[in-house]
Amino acid sequence: MLIIPRGRPVHSVIRQNIVEILYFLQKGYGYDIYRIYCDLFPKVTLRSIYYHLRKGVSLEELKIEKVAVEHGDYSWGTQVEKIYYSLGKNAQPKLIDAVKRYFEEKIVSKKSENKITTSEAKVMLKEVIVK
Repeated sequence: MLIIPRGRPVHSVIRQNIVEILYFLQKGYGYDIYRIYCDLFPKVTLRSIYYHLRKGVSLEELKIEKVAVEHGDYSWGTQVEKIYYSLGKNAQPKLIDAVKRYFEEKIVSKKSENKITTSEAKVMLKEVIVK
């Protein structure tokens, strides 16, 4: 007799892909991660990304790095709360080649625009992704 565990499986392909992105990004907020995810993997909803970010924090695959309130002129008001995530202690990145190439191309494109050195390119990686 085969015993099947109840409930949803703990493993998720979407959450593992988010871990891969955050491995190279170091830290990022939900919408930023969503944009990169849609460039690399099959389309998912923003709601699904936020669900997996929260679930990743509860499983300690991800951790909340900081919560920042930024002011601006948004359709919903004058401020936005951004929750920045990074890898947690239970994260197990597999270093997918497609994700690595994506981030390397972003650095190369930014480097060719500004004629910067390789060490400066590594520092500017987060700026490229945010834009």
